[in-house]
Amino acid sequence: MSEGSGREVPLERAEREALAGELLGAFVSVPRSPARPAPVEGTIVDETLSTFVVRLAGGQRTVRLAKAGLEGTIALGAGELPLRGDLLRVRPEDRTKRLLTGGPRRFR
Repeated sequence: MSEGSGREVPLERAEREALAGELLGAFVSVPRSPARPAPVEGTIVDETLSTFVVRLAGGQRTVRLAKAGLEGTIALGAGELPLRGDLLRVRPEDRTKRLLTGGPRRFR
């Protein structure tokens, strides 16, 4: 997901709008994570500035995933989108204004 210059590929408008909404309840699939070598699939049940809490598929167990370096996919109303945790390292209540208005930590 990076260009030759090493910069992030810009998010499309539809992706920005989808990620600006509520992520709780969305299904995520993370094949790998810097802090967790095993793949994780499940539903986001909580979110903070720097973590997601995911209820694992088929169980009641939850795991906390650091957003830093996190890559995978997230299923939202707009379909399946790439999940890039570094881009979502923002307080959940601030995500809408930063994604849609291009605030100080805007998404490219």
